[in-house]
Order: sequence, then C-alpha cells, then structure tokens
Amino acid sequence: MKKGGRAIVLLLLLLLTGCGGDVVAVPEPRLKSISVDETEVVLPAEGTAELHFSVRDPGAVFEALELVRSDGTLPEDYSLLRILPEEEPGCFAAVIRDHGTESLYRESVQLRIVLEAQTGRVSYIASPSFTVESEAAASGGVVLKTGLPIVRIVTDGGAEIRSKEEYLSARISIDGKGTAPDLQEMGCGIRGRGNTTWTWPKKPYLVRLESRMEVLGMPAHKRWVLLANFMDRTLMRNLLACHVAALTELDWTPSCVPVELVLNGRHEGNYLLIEQIRVDRNRLDLPEDGFLLELDFHFDNPVQWISPWGRSGMVSGGIPFSIKYPEPEDLSPERIARIREKVERAAEVLYGPDFKDPVKGYAAFLDVGSFIDYWIVFEVMGNHELGNPGSVFMHGSPSGKIVAGPCWDFDWGALSYRTSPHAQRGLINRYTIWYNRLFEDPAFCERLRLRYEELLPLLSGVPAYIDSAERLLTPSARLNFALWDPSGDASQNGGQIINGDENLSFHEAVLRLKDIYSERLEIIRKNLP
Repeated sequence: MKKGGRAIVLLLLLLLTGCGGDVVAVPEPRLKSISVDETEVVLPAEGTAELHFSVRDPGAVFEALELVRSDGTLPEDYSLLRILPEEEPGCFAAVIRDHGTESLYRESVQLRIVLEAQTGRVSYIASPSFTVESEAAASGGVVLKTGLPIVRIVTDGGAEIRSKEEYLSARISIDGKGTAPDLQEMGCGIRGRGNTTWTWPKKPYLVRLESRMEVLGMPAHKRWVLLANFMDRTLMRNLLACHVAALTELDWTPSCVPVELVLNGRHEGNYLLIEQIRVDRNRLDLPEDGFLLELDFHFDNPVQWISPWGRSGMVSGGIPFSIKYPEPEDLSPERIARIREKVERAAEVLYGPDFKDPVKGYAAFLDVGSFIDYWIVFEVMGNHELGNPGSVFMHGSPSGKIVAGPCWDFDWGALSYRTSPHAQRGLINRYTIWYNRLFEDPAFCERLRLRYEELLPLLSGVPAYIDSAERLLTPSARLNFALWDPSGDASQNGGQIINGDENLSFHEAVLRLKDIYSERLEIIRKNLP
C-alpha cells in the first residue's frame, strides 16, 4: 500500500443492506451514500485510530476506497491502512495511520468510494467531511515529547470544570510513554479541589475512576489528585517532600508521578499525579475502627472542633481538629464523641503535670516515633504549616496510640526563606501544635536528636535526587512556564510572591531549592536541643 494514502478495498457483490436493514434483492444495485460515525479522529504519533462508517445498498459494486482532503488531494502525514468489516452488514472500520512525521495537522477529509472505474467512467461517492488531527495538535499545538506520561481527560461535551463539589462525567486515558503501564480509556468523574490553589488560573483536580485501577505503577484505587503546582517554579516541592517522607518510617506516604495533562484537547502543563489521602488497604491501612484526623486552619470540614490544648498560629483559642475518616455519613454521635475524647485526653495528659512520665505521660497516648519522623520531614523541608496548622494529619484507633502523618501539601513556602526567614538561623517548628510541649521533655529531645543523626545519611543524598528530578522535569518545565506565570500567586498573598523564586528561571529556582535544603540539614543539626 502506498504511503500517499490510497487503500484499495475490493468490496464485491455485497448483497445485504446497510446497518440494521432487511435483506433486499436489487437487480441492478446502485450505491447511494456513505456515512461516518465520528466527526473527529485523533492520531497518536506513529499510531492508528479507527473511523467507523457504513454504506447504503452495499450490494453495489465499487472498487476502491480513498481518504482524501476536502479539496481532493491526498494527505501526506497519514493514510488509510486497512478496512475491517464489522458485525452489522454494510458497516466497516477504517484504520488510519500516522506516518510519524511529528507534524501538527488538523485537516478536513472525506472517505471517497470509486464506482465502476474499470469502465473508464470513474465516479465517486463521498462521505460527509470529518477532521483528522494529530495528537500533538489536539494537545494545543504542542508536541508533547517531554518524556513524561500524558494524562488525557475529556469531559462530556467538553464541559468546563467549575465546581469543587460536583463531579463532571469524563473519559480518561494515560500514555505511560514507556516508563509505566498505559491506562486504557475508561470513565471517570472530575472536579476541582484546593482552597487558595483553586482560585489561581492553573487549577488542581480530583479524579474518581469508575473502578479501582493501578495507575502508572501505583497501587489500585479509584481516587487520584492532579496537583497543579502553579506557584512552584521548581515543580518539585511536593515531589521532593514525598521522597523525603518515604525515607522515614511513617506509616504511609503518597506515591506520585509528574505528568503532562491534556484536558479537553488542550495542554494544561505539568502536573503531579498523586495518590489522594484515603483510608484503604492500598493506602493508609487502618483497622476497622480506625480514624483519620486533619488539622487545618481553614476549618471547613463537616465534623470538626477546636481543641483548647496546644498552639495554633492561625486559629485563636486552640487547635482545629476535623475527622476525615470515617466519612460523615458513617459517623454516629457516639463514635464522634469517642474519637474526640481520645484526642482531648491525649492533649490533656501532654499538657498535664506528669507529661514526662514514661508510663502515664504522653508516651502512653502518642506514637512518639511517628511524631519525631513527621517533625523531621516538615523541618527539613522548611514547611511552616505545622504552625498554622494546615494539611496536618494524624490517625489512630480507639485501642491504639495517636500516630502522626501522612505528609501532604508542601508547595506553599517549603524550602524558601521568604515565608520563613528565621529558617536561615534555626528551627521553624519547635513551637507548633503539640510540639511546643514535647520539646519541654529532655527525653523527647534526645530521642529526636538520635533519630535525626540516624536519618542524616539518607537525607544527605537528597540533593542528588533533586539533580535527577531537574533532568526529568526540564523539558516539561519549558512548556509549562510558556503557559503559566507562577508570579501570579502574588494576587493571593498581599501582592507579594510566596516562594520567592517565581521570577527565576527553572534552573535557577532548582539551584536555590537545593542550596536551601543543604543549609537546612546543617542548621537543624546545630540547633537541635
């Protein structure tokens, strides 16, 4: 078959009518029309896609089928590869192939059937026009060859995502680009998410698959988050935080993969596809009577209260607690009371006169090792959100201790002296939530110091990880920042940029991040009590 685009299809003496029709004997069959089921075909690079079509009066003799532009010329970047018959008489699938030219094309074309060419009287029957488009053109005119997986989401009717509460029906597929298994197209729901981040032009999203699936090598689940990282010139603060947390012994840390997002045919830039924090056997695995708590100054959860014990930077009168699991509809008043009582009892003992006692003090209520590892992650990353608090999590069960974690949301001010200038000189989370009291116990301080020394060889290897992440993200960053200006975050920060690197180049921002990280390791070592 010629690369130019003509496929000869011998369709001899088909004596049945079109799709779904009755058998009709036609003495002199005459082809009446050809119709197509799709109005648009998107071709992946060097790949194929199908166009479904049907003919009326297929008993008529015709010799060839062509794919031609609407002006009658043959396309150069793609061609008709083969015709496949379908179950219904008169119905076929035309397989169209991209030639791998890496062109950006979007052309109006037709299927054209040649009639009785052997008589010398060539005539044609043509289908209505439809569009053949390269995958790159469907991605907003960008050739997405960054090496990162490509997440493609199409909402029903191309509807715009406007709500953080209501899911829109959509279809999703993921091209793993050879780095991870593909996700074949399937149904999903998608909605917005986030607080301040939802107000920025590059939006974060929550995706709910129609069934539990492994995604890019991560364990099977329905719920996934696409973090926009709009404010992060390095595109790696959340990625790096998950890497650091995974070096510790916290119960669970979300897995994540940088990706390109194409939403309704438009390239939206670099995103971090990350596991949503959920209680599940494949994520935070808790006993049946377990619970998950969030401490967040936004105080916008259905089941929440203010604890008078401890220290909060953004909420007067105490620490804001909310129950994230079980879901509100599964929480009886009695179960809420038991969870709240456990939290308040632990806090009461922590701030009581015998809090240092190893038997009847806080150590009987808190998993101290997890609180130490959790603090180290926040302190190494220079994340001040323990003090607000914001996106801080704890979990446990009625019969067990309260455990710190998991880690989440490290894009605002992490590894930046702009939001925490005192990080240049000392610790930034010593006087936060319950830690202000824990640091009053010499035994806790000694255990923290020993644990930090134990983790330091692993933590010292992180700059090499930053270098590898920069190499991975550089092509994607070039495209992302052609679309988005992270200095726009100043609109939500009193006119001031947040991380302080928004106006740097990607490479300069990464160097700054790495320098601050290395400085933090030494500053922490010198300032641990």
